[in-house]
Amino acid sequence: MIMGLTGGIASGKSTVSAMLVQKGARLVDADVIARGVMLPGHPVLAAAVEHFGQGILLPDGTLNRAALGEIVFSDPAALQVLNSLTHPAIRQEIKDQMYALEEEDAQRLVIVDIPLLYESKLDSLFDKVMVVYVPREVQLARLIERNGLSPEQAAARLDAQMDIEEKRARADYIIDNSGDLAETEQQVAVMWDRLGLL
Repeated sequence: MIMGLTGGIASGKSTVSAMLVQKGARLVDADVIARGVMLPGHPVLAAAVEHFGQGILLPDGTLNRAALGEIVFSDPAALQVLNSLTHPAIRQEIKDQMYALEEEDAQRLVIVDIPLLYESKLDSLFDKVMVVYVPREVQLARLIERNGLSPEQAAARLDAQMDIEEKRARADYIIDNSGDLAETEQQVAVMWDRLGLL
């Protein structure tokens, strides 16, 4: 089975995907793939620099994520341009990796961690979709603490994504990650058993 895993910013997707990997799932991580297409020498980074300018690069030629974030999180049109540059390459690499893993071992669960799964309309790629859920106020608090953002900056990042409640409503499986780690682990274990995974 190939399952999409998503949630909101700071909902704990990587925590849950790590728990699933520990149980034996294989992982395709869209964030890792997304970082790969923005490495020096990749045509996607070159296209982004051509559009947004040299200011999105650090002196060593690598991407200045903070500078690019400042541009795209305050301008929906700029975010759309960035997505149009990055998404096709990321989508292709996700497909290549997940089908290769499924072919390798069809009995093992393949988890594909995609933060913007619904926003990118990728849910049709998967047998099922799991949402890692925390209420918006928890997201905001975690994001402010984790990234050192102001409440306004954190809210802008959340507003750039689909509302977490809508993601929750569309999910086949929900892991509520607003409690402690033990509670989350318990939910993952129950879901694993329900799916009849080895």
